[in-house]
Amino acid sequence: MNFFDKLNGAIAHHQSLLCVRLDPDPDLWNRSKRSENGAQNRAIAQVSDTNAAPLTDWKTQLHRLIEQTAEVVCAYKIIPEFYLALGAAGITLLREVLHKIPSDIPVILDAKYAHLNTSPIFAETIFREWEVDAVTLSPFAGQDQVAPFLVYPDKAVFVLGVTANPSAPVLQTYPAPETPFYLKLVQEAKTWGTPDQVGLEVGASPEVLARIRTIMSERSLLVQDTWTDETELQELLRVGLNSNGDGLILLAPKELLALPDPKPELQALCQQINAVRAGAIAHPPSCDVWLPSQAFPHRHPHEDLIVQLFDIGCLQFGEYVQASGATFPYYIDLRTIISNPQIFDAVISAYAEILQTLTFDRIAGIPYGSLPTATGLSLRLGYPMIFPRKEVKAHGTRRLVEGEFLADETVVVVDDILISGKSAIEGAEKLQSVGLKVSDIVVFIDHGNG
Repeated sequence: MNFFDKLNGAIAHHQSLLCVRLDPDPDLWNRSKRSENGAQNRAIAQVSDTNAAPLTDWKTQLHRLIEQTAEVVCAYKIIPEFYLALGAAGITLLREVLHKIPSDIPVILDAKYAHLNTSPIFAETIFREWEVDAVTLSPFAGQDQVAPFLVYPDKAVFVLGVTANPSAPVLQTYPAPETPFYLKLVQEAKTWGTPDQVGLEVGASPEVLARIRTIMSERSLLVQDTWTDETELQELLRVGLNSNGDGLILLAPKELLALPDPKPELQALCQQINAVRAGAIAHPPSCDVWLPSQAFPHRHPHEDLIVQLFDIGCLQFGEYVQASGATFPYYIDLRTIISNPQIFDAVISAYAEILQTLTFDRIAGIPYGSLPTATGLSLRLGYPMIFPRKEVKAHGTRRLVEGEFLADETVVVVDDILISGKSAIEGAEKLQSVGLKVSDIVVFIDHGNG
């Protein structure tokens, strides 16, 4: 089970979007002590970070916090530096805390990790040894920083997109508030992995969150507890929730975790959040959009994907000469989808919907444009792949069809764009010439030339 399946299961089972931190944090310890002593001013009291609890006390407190909150959270978050600061005993404590967490609740390691040279070994340690489900990363080293963590397909990454620190806007809104750096970062992070792999961590005002959600409409957002009152929380939820009433993971306020029994307060907070979620599901958020002057009775089933293809430049309008010599008022270039994982994944899904209704033994891609698609379908559906060569080499094996196959097997041919059908038919004929059967050719876009 991957991270987001596990997360969505916990959200549905506990009816909660709350994430609770589990750290030997001296600040939390002192707040808890003041709470137990009945101090009325614990929220403004001075915190002494030297008055840390003994390890045995930390273990007791953290285990108790898990027991008190396990039924009202969708995830737990752990900051490893708090444990590392305690030395070898802290690592032991970390393992004990991880072992205590119920297996159906995902764990996010809040590492903000940003060291390229040690990323592979760190990823292996946290995902395989510690068995956490997700990690937060700093984005400033680019996709190279994220890549070592994405080789674990059942795990997830939350890229730090924006924070609410007072001095942060100097960098985050550069060069201008209208075109801030953080939005460029968010746009780039979308290309680093699929929605099942990459999310975003944000600490932001409702206005900033709304701008981010416009770009990352399909991603999960880990939201820091930066809201100041119930009104601001409701506004964050209004702009951040998707049409299913989720898509957000909200960090529970630290002051609630310091209470002797935080469960009642967390349950009350869940009720507030769920009331807004119910409204989001009943009335999906809207925004100003361009609408056509004509009324279309039926939406195209892949309308959202078509818009995304236009956004990344796959659909262009103008006067374009085609390979056949004909001039079209538009041009379709699908080669760039392989550089946009989330869109490529949606394209594969569109093909798969059709292929799953067909009967065949192998998948054949037409060189060169549809070879990545055929590879993705082979991995998605579990069918072996072959392909007819565009040209036969005068050296090597001189094979007309690459890959393993048996005579009389049925092959489904996949191609990207159908104009005259010449390339797809020629490819099918090559397959048939070596004894294979071709009953179906599936294309992504048909120009409609008959």
